Amino acid sequence: MTRSILLVDDDQKTRVLLKTYLEKHQYEVHAAHDGSSFLAELERLKDNLDLIILDVMLPDTDGFTLCKTVRQQSQVPIIMLTASADDTDRIVGLELGADDYMAKPYNPRELLARIKAIHRRLSSVESPDSLRYLRFAGFSIDVVERLLLDAQGEAVLLTSMDFNLLRFFAEHAGETLSREQLMEHTRGRDLGPLDRSLDVQVSRLRQRLNDDGKNPSLIKTVRGSGYVFSTEVEKHGSV
Repeated sequence: MTRSILLVDDDQKTRVLLKTYLEKHQYEVHAAHDGSSFLAELERLKDNLDLIILDVMLPDTDGFTLCKTVRQQSQVPIIMLTASADDTDRIVGLELGADDYMAKPYNPRELLARIKAIHRRLSSVESPDSLRYLRFAGFSIDVVERLLLDAQGEAVLLTSMDFNLLRFFAEHAGETLSREQLMEHTRGRDLGPLDRSLDVQVSRLRQRLNDDGKNPSLIKTVRGSGYVFSTEVEKHGSV
């Protein structure tokens, strides 16, 4: 199956080289050069997109604004590209709902590996004996529809990465999970010494669960070890 990617980068050389590289690896790549052309392509392709690659610096807007716009209508995975050496750009992107980020200059092979890791997790096949619903603290995870429902039955917006992280927590409730385990599960790569992406993702997930960041009751920090999902989880096969 050919997956469809929408790429926006104002540098023509970078855009062409990356498009060519990804197409050699059986991806269908649609390229945009600025925010306006990106939004036009997003509207045209929104029902058939598998991933978005957003450059932070664009001539008519910025990647953060575009990321926020995408998240208002879609949970398609987003990888952001930033030329800034400052962690601020990366953290802001993750807080707005990006699934991953890469600093420029980057190796196209590493970007391809990140793309494959995201899709590998999204395409993971459920085991035949797995139960469909995981319920905790008034919330319900539907692992088939990939939805989180609150106590009123309303869907809580989560990115694909956030859903994967929450499900992993729920399936291992009561276990202390290392940051390395969580990083491998959600991103398929090691945690760098200065990488704060997991912490940002946990903070964002706490917000979605109304879990007090200063004194969380659901996702608790275990100093020097990682995190623990500290609540009872019930597993059900039907509603």
